[in-house]
Amino acid sequence: MKIEAKPNCPLDSFKPCRQTDCAWFTQVRGVNPNTGADVDEWGCAITWIPLLTIENSQQQRQTGAAVESFRNEMVKANEVGQRVLLAAAGVPTTAQQMILENKQ
Repeated sequence: MKIEAKPNCPLDSFKPCRQTDCAWFTQVRGVNPNTGADVDEWGCAITWIPLLTIENSQQQRQTGAAVESFRNEMVKANEVGQRVLLAAAGVPTTAQQMILENKQ
């Protein structure tokens, strides 16, 4: 069962929606983050807030994962760089390991 909200504007004393005469009546195109279905609809900006908030949360999670992955790669690269510098300085391998372990 699909529930349809009445097109009454809470910003205008619950009078009928003015639709294209209202600056808040906007078109949204994209993909529904809940269903994956294409969206190309007009509606009140206030009614789009929950959908856009869900999409924003998904994007933030993806960004967080990408940043964490980048951080892990940088940690690995930094450790390799430290080993190269210690080897170039002539530090014995056993001492290199002790130095690197104490930094962490």
